[in-house]
Amino acid sequence: SSVPPVANPATQRSTCHLHCALAWAFAMAVSRIVKVALLASLAPLSGASSSSSAANPIRKVVTMLQAMQTKVTEEGEKSQELYEKFMCYCKSSTGDLSASIQAAEDKIGELGPDIQGSEEKKLKTEEEL
Repeated sequence: SSVPPVANPATQRSTCHLHCALAWAFAMAVSRIVKVALLASLAPLSGASSSSSAANPIRKVVTMLQAMQTKVTEEGEKSQELYEKFMCYCKSSTGDLSASIQAAEDKIGELGPDIQGSEEKKLKTEEEL
């Protein structure tokens, strides 16, 4: 029976931060792409009349892109809030995890002599019987 290896908390923390940073960078890149596409599609339509734009397929695409931009912006804000909560959790749980690890290491040091004492007591009891 072997004891599974304990993961290094520092490695777990850095991996956690890396995943958060990559997800955040991806969300920001998508947001920028949508904004650039929206601006590029609005430029040729700046002189169009409102009556012709209602039936214009390009206008439909622009409207769709505007809706997408609104949705991506809302998702970005939600993502930002979740990111901040997660980073707060990462910062606060690191201290708890470190304290737990230190307590376990201290207990390991105390258990060694207790085990030896129990073994000696067992041997003594067996001899008396």
